[in-house]
Amino acid sequence: MNKDEVSGNWKQFKGKVKEQWGKLTDDDMTVIEGKRDQLVGKVQERYGYARDKAEKEVSDWETRNKYRW
Repeated sequence: MNKDEVSGNWKQFKGKVKEQWGKLTDDDMTVIEGKRDQLVGKVQERYGYARDKAEKEVSDWETRNKYRW
């Protein structure tokens, strides 16, 4: 998957990300912009999770939404 495909997919899934993690702001979404590691970091930061818990939440979300980075 190339960078353009990731950006296109990210735009489609942005709403689903915000549904899952409502504490993420529009600014957070701009920083994340389709980068998985950024999403994990922001979930960890906003929710006060340990890194492994944030990683598991993102992995579970990916599975449910069939999202590919």
